[in-house]
Amino acid sequence: MIEKNDVKDRSGIQVIARAAAILRVLKEERSGLSLGQIARRVDLPRSTVQRITGALSAERFIMQDPNGGGIRLGPELGAFAEAANFNIVERCRAILNEVTQKTGETTDLAVLRNGGMIFLDQVPGLHRLRTVSSVGEIFPLTTTANGRACLALMPEDQSRHLIDQETAGGLADGDLQALLGKLEDIRANGLAYDIDEHTAGISAIGFAFRDLSGSYHAISVPVPTMRFADIKTRLEIALREARDKVRAEFSF
Repeated sequence: MIEKNDVKDRSGIQVIARAAAILRVLKEERSGLSLGQIARRVDLPRSTVQRITGALSAERFIMQDPNGGGIRLGPELGAFAEAANFNIVERCRAILNEVTQKTGETTDLAVLRNGGMIFLDQVPGLHRLRTVSSVGEIFPLTTTANGRACLALMPEDQSRHLIDQETAGGLADGDLQALLGKLEDIRANGLAYDIDEHTAGISAIGFAFRDLSGSYHAISVPVPTMRFADIKTRLEIALREARDKVRAEFSF
């Protein structure tokens, strides 16, 4: 009896792992994928993928794209994402507050989703002249501190896929190599920079982390470029301390 139960447990775990692999593949393809495309990407038989996607569809975790684009993530996952976002905001709010108190600057929390950085929370800076982004606003990956920090944290094949997706494969070879070089610097240094690249007159420093579900997040501090050089060292110190606290919070 014990052996039979053990076999059932292993089988159940395998199904969950396969379902998770399918959901991760679909997460990167907003327009959807066919059964055959999913099967190739997760390296499973089409019949197995069909059986698992049928179960996921019944629970509204996935759905057929109404425009004929294939299978994509369903509405039920939105409720899970919203709950997860609230949890992340709640757990990181004290850290954001501390960075703003130490630097006097605005501190942002964003999550990587559907190929962009979505702002989840923000603690406004203490200066009259400060940067402000709306919660829910979406920033690109390749030209922002928070986006680059996330790209540098993930496997290179995944970051290259997202870069190609964002730029439609249109980056000149020199520009692509320069960006990849910046990602290497971020991996070595732990902090990402945006010096007037996303928005003229605004520079930023940030770092990325993964939560317990594996989602990529970033905490960043954007400041008016006119005072960036004078406080750069203070920002770096505050963000490194914040990164250590985030790692402790999520038991990295």
